[in-house]
Amino acid sequence: MARERGLTLPAEAVRAMRTELPDLADAVVAAIVEEVPDYRDAFSGPMGQTISNAVRLALGGFLTLAARRRPSDRRTTVLATEGSYQLGRGEARSGRSTDALLAAYRIGARVAWRDLSSTAVRHGVGADVLAGFAELVFAYIDEQSAAAVAGHTDETETTGRVRQQLLDRLTELLLEGAAPDDVARAAERAGWTPPTTLTAVLVPESQVRAVDVSTATLRAPAVEEGDALLLVPDARRPALLRTLAERGAVAGPAVPWLEVGRSVRRARRARALGLTLDTEAHLPTLVLHADEDALADLRARALAPLADLRPVTAEKLADTLRAWLLHQGRRDDVAQALFVHPQTVRYRVTQLRELYGDRLEDPDTVLALTLALG
Repeated sequence: MARERGLTLPAEAVRAMRTELPDLADAVVAAIVEEVPDYRDAFSGPMGQTISNAVRLALGGFLTLAARRRPSDRRTTVLATEGSYQLGRGEARSGRSTDALLAAYRIGARVAWRDLSSTAVRHGVGADVLAGFAELVFAYIDEQSAAAVAGHTDETETTGRVRQQLLDRLTELLLEGAAPDDVARAAERAGWTPPTTLTAVLVPESQVRAVDVSTATLRAPAVEEGDALLLVPDARRPALLRTLAERGAVAGPAVPWLEVGRSVRRARRARALGLTLDTEAHLPTLVLHADEDALADLRARALAPLADLRPVTAEKLADTLRAWLLHQGRRDDVAQALFVHPQTVRYRVTQLRELYGDRLEDPDTVLALTLALG
């Protein structure tokens, strides 16, 4: 007779169960395949034999536990638990969830209990012993399923950490403008498929989760003054801009993926100028402010004729000159833009002609003034 936690099973019942073990393992596998969609194709691949072996090992470990007579038998149940743990890791690598894994264990427990209890009854096991036997079966299955979930969790966390490190390294190389071959190798190691384009997006860190972008999006490891830097692959720009709207984000241009540094620089420049959302809607401002020192010198030179005027007068004339240039001298349009009478525009333009003379007809002067007043 065998004893475990007060359970006594006839030795002949245990021997019969062991004899029936291969058929029981096949029945468990068949039930799992039929009832868990995620496993319907699993047994045709390399994981199939691993799963089948884990089922047989788990059932064998249980029978050893039920018939244990000496401490050394514990090694078999330890091996079964290790097998379940490794099964969980393999299932994580195969992309199956813990829900599917636990469903498989539940079905396995049901099928195993049905067959094992039938064998026990055939060998005269009474109701009291049968109840204890049921408790042992389901406690053992709980132990094995917990080991499998632990393996799945460990594999997921380990794989996630390693892959994230590889993605971080890829992102760093892209931002550094590293050699294309080095970047391509980093992408391959990270399992990241290069897109046609990448778009740099600066978004407040608090808004990152709310931004619905591709799962292949890269994120720079460091936060830039409260902003997260995202590199979005093959973005559909209208949809991207709708997603980013009202979130204080700024999106650079879509560029060939190996040239994403250009998109990053433009997004950073727009952020520094206080611009938001679409950098391509602010190209004149970005160009104009590309060299602030040069812009200051240009303004000082181009607006020198106004320097000696009273500040209020100089400001009014500068506004008029800007509108006059933008509206190509159309007096009524200038008046409407400035909310003044056309006669006021005529008066101010006369003042400007006195200050600038023939230079207002010179293309180079007109270009300088347009940039200075931009």
